[in-house]
Amino acid sequence: MTIGIGIALAFVAMLCWGFGDFLIQKSTRKLGDWETLFLITGFGAIVLLPFVWHSLPDLFTSTGPGLYVLIGAALVLLLAALLEFEALRRGKLAVVEPIWSFEIPAAALLSYLLLDERITAVQIVLAILLIICLAMVSFRGKRFSAAFFLERGVIISFISALVMGCANFFMGWGGRVTDPIMVNFFTDAVLMIICGLYLAYNGRLRKAFSDLRHGYATILPMSIADKVAWLAYVASMALIPIAVATALSESYIIIAVLLGLFVNKEKLQRHQKIGLIGAIIAAIILASTTSV
Repeated sequence: MTIGIGIALAFVAMLCWGFGDFLIQKSTRKLGDWETLFLITGFGAIVLLPFVWHSLPDLFTSTGPGLYVLIGAALVLLLAALLEFEALRRGKLAVVEPIWSFEIPAAALLSYLLLDERITAVQIVLAILLIICLAMVSFRGKRFSAAFFLERGVIISFISALVMGCANFFMGWGGRVTDPIMVNFFTDAVLMIICGLYLAYNGRLRKAFSDLRHGYATILPMSIADKVAWLAYVASMALIPIAVATALSESYIIIAVLLGLFVNKEKLQRHQKIGLIGAIIAAIILASTTSV
């Protein structure tokens, strides 16, 4: 039952990120990386504060590794978020999405090296198959060529994928040594303070609040989708292997493609159709093999 809940939470994260990345791209191009991150993390810190208020003293007085893991999670996540936001701002979703599936092996490798977390050979094969299929379904060109690597945002997307894979691991580890709400609040609070100081130093903090008043129709759903996704994702990593939770949640690319297919009436290339079917089958089998 517990594992089944973890699988379900990973799929919730997948759904929320499927909608959230579109809104984040829209926001970064209009407001910039630092302001978007400040608004998202500010929302999370304020909303989650009532749920962790009484637990904060224990976090700072505990002799366990909790505080240090959360600090590491916050710093790595800050770098990862800024890199991903910059990739979204510079490049096209069709370019950055295939690359972001490399978050999966990065998170899996760290969970193996630092937590000695192992997954079965079948799960490894399914995760690799899922990565390949996600790359196929998100590549929207008619023919793959070396020119793909010359597209705007490709290099920074690769770097952001690896760093975000590390951030995913630290978030999952933090959720285990504390709890999912605490690690989300702590990272949001730290990132909000750092981004707020950066904006204030550059004289842009007042503009951020002005943009919030005028653009709340986009900023609010973006912040809600992102926060629900992170809460569900961290909670899933506390119940199932980090590698499996990451692989399933990364399948949000499927949601983006389906939205384009049914809402925008986009046409899929042949390789996209094969990748879409393969990714759905791989995700379902991976979930079923984990829940047994």
